[in-house]
Amino acid sequence: MSSIALPYDAKAGPTKPEVRAVVQSKLALGPDDHFAEVGSCTGAVTIEAAQRAGRVTAVERKAERLETTEKNLEANAETIRADVELRNAEAPEGVPDDADALFLGGSRNFEAVLDHAVETGVDRIVMNVSRLEVAGKAAEAFRERDILEEVVQFQVSHGYELAGATSFDSDNPVYMLVGSAGGDDRSTATDGGEVTR
Repeated sequence: MSSIALPYDAKAGPTKPEVRAVVQSKLALGPDDHFAEVGSCTGAVTIEAAQRAGRVTAVERKAERLETTEKNLEANAETIRADVELRNAEAPEGVPDDADALFLGGSRNFEAVLDHAVETGVDRIVMNVSRLEVAGKAAEAFRERDILEEVVQFQVSHGYELAGATSFDSDNPVYMLVGSAGGDDRSTATDGGEVTR
């Protein structure tokens, strides 16, 4: 798990380090990839993507949050390898047409963003959701567009000392939807199992 500095707070987020590690694993970013994030907030996912991808576009509708993304990017400048562009826009406006990988950190306008991903053939799509009802709607939206590969639900707990022993505090569960609109390189599992490419 890469270590990044987040000295500036956006009062929403950041995505927890353990969750970011799974996100990056699912995105499998390489130096030739153009990564796009919708809802950059603190910039945590954007920063980690910029350590792997060749190009990064971060879209954030709130100017103050985009400013936080920019400041946190600057705090991690020595580890950034990508060309990074920040866009203050309401998605799907501002989402690039040539993205190879897309991360949705929030649920606002997600159906329109997924439509854009399908239209532009985004190869890898990851969406994180923290509310059960939204996760159900998101799974349905992925299925309707024939882009769902898997849904992962996980919860992380952190240990702390209690009366000379270890107890745990649990983070909220995360529902992660993983898909692809890449077309020809996708294969469909006929047995309901994991889809491979």
